[in-house]
Amino acid sequence: MKFDIFLSICQTEVDGFLPSEKQMFESFFDQVRLADELGFGTAWIAETHLSCEIQKQGPQAVIPHFVGEIGLNTDILQMAHKVFSQTKNIQVGSAIRNILCNGGPLAHAEAIRTFLALHGLSESEKRKIHIGFASGRFDFSNRPYGIVPRNEVETVAWPVVKGKILKQATEIFLRSLRGDIFSSEEIQPMVLRKADFRDAQDWMNAKTAYAEAESLSLSALETLSEIKLKNFWNFEKVGVIPRDVRKDLLELVIGTHDPEIQVFANQFMPTGVFNLSITPPKVIEETHERMRKSYQGTWTRDLMPRTAMVFVDDGPGTSEEKTKRAKEQAVKAWATYWKAMEGTIDNKKVEQAVDNTLAGSPEQLTNLIKDKYHPEDRLMLWFDFNNHNNEQVKSSMIAFMKKVAPQLGEKR
Repeated sequence: MKFDIFLSICQTEVDGFLPSEKQMFESFFDQVRLADELGFGTAWIAETHLSCEIQKQGPQAVIPHFVGEIGLNTDILQMAHKVFSQTKNIQVGSAIRNILCNGGPLAHAEAIRTFLALHGLSESEKRKIHIGFASGRFDFSNRPYGIVPRNEVETVAWPVVKGKILKQATEIFLRSLRGDIFSSEEIQPMVLRKADFRDAQDWMNAKTAYAEAESLSLSALETLSEIKLKNFWNFEKVGVIPRDVRKDLLELVIGTHDPEIQVFANQFMPTGVFNLSITPPKVIEETHERMRKSYQGTWTRDLMPRTAMVFVDDGPGTSEEKTKRAKEQAVKAWATYWKAMEGTIDNKKVEQAVDNTLAGSPEQLTNLIKDKYHPEDRLMLWFDFNNHNNEQVKSSMIAFMKKVAPQLGEKR
């Protein structure tokens, strides 16, 4: 089993305390240096774009009760240079890089190739950057960059259209990273079909909007089997620079549950898959089976990193007493989270979330992980969830790597 660490840099209010941005970054680098010393494999860093505090002042507030910022990292490439300069062994990953905003897929591909050119200047460099990519969590991060419905058809079918945009962005991003020279005329078109919609009525609504826009007859509407959309990105033949880069220092992971896009990405470059701690075991195993068939290379379970929230207590007392304290900490953290996200505390949601976390003494955590995960899984351990006590976070990291990981055959 492999153990990575997930660092959120989430500047939210906990128990009335809201750390400054400087404090958040100082704690982050303190924790990542310790993670390097302890032997974590990769430091996965959450990425966020545009202020939640400013966004909630508008009419389309997404998380109106949240105080602070969901995250402070906006650029994994700058963070990676800084992390690599302060550590010796740990690798760096983005969780996730939004390839729609900030210029779109071409801009992101070029930025990453520039990073690889600089990071790989030394022939002895072996540490990799792991680029987890997708379309971002919140639409408000994408809207200023033109990721909005362009007509009535796209407005009606927007949840499906967003998936098509990510698929097209994925092709442009990966082909550019690979070093292809191509134009937008050479990418796969975006097409809506009935199978893309969960609800037949939603498909009918999209067809009706298209028929009205194109002045189609009733018979044409009834036989309409697909709707072709215009490309979201249009460009002449281009090639991103630098051309001479160390692609051996790059690993790719896509952050979507859409099986079609997971498979599609591997037509261009080897691309793993993210999964969350709440993903049902059946879906996990189905994903592994699908990727064994479609991954561009030999698929192994560690190509699918999975988040896991950790609350470990190694203080005084029996294992049962430690587990009780750890679960109390988990309840407090989740209650704070739900109140921030929804303005109220739903005890059932808190209880369900706690049941899905790794909370307990080192002995209890060892047993939980053995029961829940495959021995060849790769976990992104999240210690700083709604916790600004830097020393407590570091103590949990130490307890896990010193007393839990050795019992599970951890290897880097």
